[in-house]
Amino acid sequence: MKFVYLDNAATTKPRQEVLERILPFLGENYGNPSSIYSIARDAKAALDKARGKVATAINAHPEEIIFTGSGTEADNTAIKGVAYANAKKGNHIITSQIEHHAVLDSVKRLEKRGFEATFLPVDSYGMVDPADVEAAIKANTVLISIMHANNEVGTVQPIEDIAKIAKEHGVLLHVDAVQTTGHIPVDVRALGVDLLSLSGHKFKGPKGVGALWARKGIKLERIIDGGAQEGNRRAGTENVAGIVGLAVALELAVTEMEQEMARLSKLRDYLIEGVMERIPYVRLNGHPTKRLPGNASFCFEFIEGESLLLSLDKMGICGSSGSACTSGSLEPSHVLLAMGLPHEIAHGSLRLSLGHETTVQDVDYVLEVLPGIVSKLREMSPFSVEVSFKGDCKCSDEHHAIESR
Repeated sequence: MKFVYLDNAATTKPRQEVLERILPFLGENYGNPSSIYSIARDAKAALDKARGKVATAINAHPEEIIFTGSGTEADNTAIKGVAYANAKKGNHIITSQIEHHAVLDSVKRLEKRGFEATFLPVDSYGMVDPADVEAAIKANTVLISIMHANNEVGTVQPIEDIAKIAKEHGVLLHVDAVQTTGHIPVDVRALGVDLLSLSGHKFKGPKGVGALWARKGIKLERIIDGGAQEGNRRAGTENVAGIVGLAVALELAVTEMEQEMARLSKLRDYLIEGVMERIPYVRLNGHPTKRLPGNASFCFEFIEGESLLLSLDKMGICGSSGSACTSGSLEPSHVLLAMGLPHEIAHGSLRLSLGHETTVQDVDYVLEVLPGIVSKLREMSPFSVEVSFKGDCKCSDEHHAIESR
């Protein structure tokens, strides 16, 4: 049976080059970078080199990079750190309804501490309107946090426009770029943002390591207390092996980005067109063009997403029904609900995220297998209608309209 991994938005397979660079720091080069003897100095040199590579990749200064244990920690540090450090200035935070839970739950936690929050709506494509951002800004607004691209539906947000608005009003802007770093150009100066989060395992680096870029001069109260590591902004001995791996993976991803973007975009469009042509009663989620190169997100009517994933798994295909971080939840995706989809349709979601190893043959296999799986599940569903994959559906015109949405 063929094995096809199409859940690269959840995590990626570490590159061989990354593994080779990590191994020495899990063995003979085990020094603590905060110590002063030779093997510690070697670790510190590797840490400094990695910091420089990450900074170069996003057009930042090395001293602006704070290494964290994950993208989630980077989000938490940015949001809570800015909020607590600027509490005397104001207590209002703006974000969107489709953010990753690392952002949403951080903001909700602050609400319990007396902060005020505005959760902006999105349109049917999952796009934030910059005008809504500006309308939400108040005298006590201290932070705006909007993701660069959505992890579930792939829609890329108009960050440059939002950044201009934030700057005009003197409000800091944090961007969760976990899904975009290493996949599309991320230049913190060109974007005009103030803080940006990224995560190593999303671009073929190791798990358990991330980074936060904070523009020089940003007031940031640390949320992990202890030692003075990371410029006294994040306590705890650095994960040198993970940080080295992250930097190597990001450097390689940026080097290959232009070619890989073109390749994945072509494969993605081939997959989307194939699914839409072969299967009726299916909806493409997210913006049709302003989306991540490797993201294809669908909703299939009359079936449940978990059953679809299990059936695909039996055929050797790995996909997702949304964010891997919420896979234990029985509730439909908060992203799809915010985009206006009813519960019964949102429950039938499938995200297929392509990556470095994905081939045309992989996509062909999915297009060969998926229609039959959907048909079989619909036959078992009490909510299904009589449909044909050859276009001879005998349902009403209203149902046919659903197919082309």
